[in-house]
Amino acid sequence: MKRIILSKEVLIASFVALIFSLVGFISTDINNTSDYAYSTYISSMWVWFSASYVIISLIAALHGKVSIKILTNYLIGVCLFQCTTALLIDFVPSFKMFVDRFVDMKINEFLDEVDRLYGIGATLDVAGIRFSVVLIMISFLLSNDSEVKTKNWEIFLYTLSFFLIAGIGNMMSRTTSVGMVISIGYMIYANNVVKNNISVLNIKLWNMILMTLLLIVGIATYFYQTNKDVYELLRFGFEGFFNFVEKGEWRTDSTDKLNKEMWIWPAANDTKTWLIGKGVFSNWFLVKTDVGYCRFIFYSGTIGLSVFIFFFVYLSYALWHKFLEYKPFFFILFVLAMINWIKVSTDLFLVYALFLSMGSPFIYERYYQKPEEECA
Repeated sequence: MKRIILSKEVLIASFVALIFSLVGFISTDINNTSDYAYSTYISSMWVWFSASYVIISLIAALHGKVSIKILTNYLIGVCLFQCTTALLIDFVPSFKMFVDRFVDMKINEFLDEVDRLYGIGATLDVAGIRFSVVLIMISFLLSNDSEVKTKNWEIFLYTLSFFLIAGIGNMMSRTTSVGMVISIGYMIYANNVVKNNISVLNIKLWNMILMTLLLIVGIATYFYQTNKDVYELLRFGFEGFFNFVEKGEWRTDSTDKLNKEMWIWPAANDTKTWLIGKGVFSNWFLVKTDVGYCRFIFYSGTIGLSVFIFFFVYLSYALWHKFLEYKPFFFILFVLAMINWIKVSTDLFLVYALFLSMGSPFIYERYYQKPEEECA
């Protein structure tokens, strides 16, 4: 068998990424700027794809197969590691000094000023959106993998991981709540909770989920009432929930700021900026907004934004047809990316890259195993 690495999905995605890069470059040239943040996107795409291909190849060599379940297990491990690290940094001064010695001190100093939890390279909305993806992947395993549904210990471990990542993840970045809400909504829909004909397996699943939730809530309540630091972390992570219970309105300081200050657009008569942008992205003081849609408009206009959205439309569509047993996941992943840009411009391609690598001819034909094959 020839070791063919590139699939048609990768080639077409590369072509779209190249067009997006060219639009960004044209914008910087027209506007006489040197902000090449996205004019080199084709290079960034290939760095992520190459790294993901190495990771997927290592998983295949170690397990003799690759599957979405195995990938999810590794991503859960990474998220739990980051959550644990964040708590250790916050509660153990010596560990914080050790981490700060080797990690970018400037961002850590900023996070200390705003009093935010951080892991190793996992901070703010970047961490939140990646936690969200993993929460959605866990919800798909719990809802669709019949092997998982028949094993109480697997249900417990996945559910425990879900609530730990959701809880600590929200303390690090409240963007995690987007993935949490989507995941819970999907599990309710996929497991026929609102229907009369709910299966025995689904009843068993929800019983275990509720028991695990009660355990987590009980422990969190104890520390909420006895530990000032935990109290403040929980108040921050679930500010919207506490405001709803105590004041009757679901709001947070960050959403207030987003709605009042961050929606900044070009002037209505500034046709040039609306079309091709100002070639400005990296310098926050020039755009003065974190909203992803606004920042993409200021960088490469509606032309660049449209191409970038099409990039993720194509990726979702292509992977939908490649992994038919998980097709709703890629639709939800696209929706998550679009929702995320309401807040920030975090790029989700690194997630897509893992699946593109898994779908590459050599890996897919030789190592990939579908869920039904795993359960056989």
